[in-house]
Amino acid sequence: MKMRWKTFNQRYLNKKFWAATFTLVGTMIGAGILGLPYAFSKSGFLIGLGWLLVLGGILIFVKLCLGEVILRTKGKHQLAGLAEKYLGKWGKNLMFFAMIFGIYSALLAYLVGEGQSFSQLFTGGINYAIYFGIGFWVVMTILLREGLKGLKKIETWGVLVIIFIILLMLGWYSPGIEGENLSHIDFSFVFLPFGVVLFALLGFSCLPEVEREIKGNEKILKKVIIIGSIISIVLYSIFSFVFVGTLGKEVTQVATLSFGNFITVLGIFTMLTSYFVLSFALKDMFDFDFNVSKLKNFLFVSLIPLGLYIFVSLFNLLSFVRILGIGGVVGGGLTGILILLMNKRAKKQGNRKPEYKIKLPWLIVIILSLIFVTGIFFEFFFSLF
Repeated sequence: MKMRWKTFNQRYLNKKFWAATFTLVGTMIGAGILGLPYAFSKSGFLIGLGWLLVLGGILIFVKLCLGEVILRTKGKHQLAGLAEKYLGKWGKNLMFFAMIFGIYSALLAYLVGEGQSFSQLFTGGINYAIYFGIGFWVVMTILLREGLKGLKKIETWGVLVIIFIILLMLGWYSPGIEGENLSHIDFSFVFLPFGVVLFALLGFSCLPEVEREIKGNEKILKKVIIIGSIISIVLYSIFSFVFVGTLGKEVTQVATLSFGNFITVLGIFTMLTSYFVLSFALKDMFDFDFNVSKLKNFLFVSLIPLGLYIFVSLFNLLSFVRILGIGGVVGGGLTGILILLMNKRAKKQGNRKPEYKIKLPWLIVIILSLIFVTGIFFEFFFSLF
């Protein structure tokens, strides 16, 4: 009995495991969770939930493939550096584009969402969103200087707050949930949740950071990926269930603005944790994979997202959900395909024995790549029409 408890404690109760798991959960649960209820309310909750479970399973598998690549590789790399090592210059350039597109889309969505959330919280409307968004950017830019130590603190407490509020919501609002709101289906919006769900499930860019957090205990990486992803999927399901079940089609694009100030705080925390991790991943990519100066790093990591946010806000170019959808299918889809190809090469060219191995036949690579490409096509098709 003592041996079983010791094994359980080593695997699931140690600080490294939960710190790493919360880093993954905190990265995944960002702006994406706030866009899910709106997308689910349009297509129907059951269709949205179906996409969440199917794509959730696919993304867990792809993350495990990436985890194996990281474990097979000595040295510090972000995704672009790993792509160069195993796919060559073209792989690095394409991964760079995918990461830049995906992360900038995410950071842009977070700034939009945080600006609206803080404005709603303090002024009762979103008329001052751009000012609060800039203020949020200033605070996060300062926190970014704390590095990996700051990352652990923000992720651990941020994720605990998120879990607490979501469970509290379930208990508080469950009496008002109506079956009709959950059973509604509209097939004209059947593909609408795809991009938003994919965006919500990503988290690829934080895995190199996760591996650094668990240094010396790499054997737990597989469990971190699986459990962190499952926690996120469960929380997404509960969150969307409460909003769609209670409000039906009346859900706003930034879902937490649909309820009172207390729930708005949830949205603030979810985006805060993810903004920090993705900025940190972007900073590491330019440090490790491109060796840029501190000034250029600051330009790429902090100033460009701010410039994009001000431009999009002033000209009202993209909606919150549309940013999530496009960022998810383009950034996430391309990254997913490249990870599968990297895994095939790393099995032969890796310079380290991994703590786990994933079977990856070429048929699976082709099928999953077609799913990602199809998602890109439908997202842009519905954007244009």
